[in-house]
Amino acid sequence: YNIIVLSDRLVASNRMPIPALLAPAAVHHYLIRKGLRTSSGLVVETGEAREMHHFAMLAGYGAEAINPYLAFEALAALQAEGEFPAEVDASEVVYRYIKSVGKGLLKVMSKMGISTYQSYCGAQIFDAVGLNSAFVEKYFPGTSSNVEGIGLEQVAEETLRMHRDAF
Repeated sequence: YNIIVLSDRLVASNRMPIPALLAPAAVHHYLIRKGLRTSSGLVVETGEAREMHHFAMLAGYGAEAINPYLAFEALAALQAEGEFPAEVDASEVVYRYIKSVGKGLLKVMSKMGISTYQSYCGAQIFDAVGLNSAFVEKYFPGTSSNVEGIGLEQVAEETLRMHRDAF
């Protein structure tokens, strides 16, 4: 297979997702270690991606495509409730959201001197703030971490807390 889809769509009360950034970063680095990364596409389908920062981070850690299905569903629900002008249908709302995300990513990339998504994808041009070095070295190798913080155990606890709150 040459396209890998990482999805949290099947989350349920008895199924907790792996955090949206941790999953593609781990798979991205696994594929690099096995020499398979250049022949594999990585698609992330997540309800976590909403803000520009989320998209930029997912792309920076290897996601060639991102499907923010929950954002799309929320926008469609808002449109159905009349929160947007009547002449803007649900597909137009989603289209405008996608366009704004694209423009936002272009702005982020241009500030870093990067002109194509392909160059940005997997580039890891970030510093980790608030994550401990052992966690960063294991799951985000090559990322600088000058400010220490939480590790995998605390990330798992926070994910479990959010999951419990949701259900």
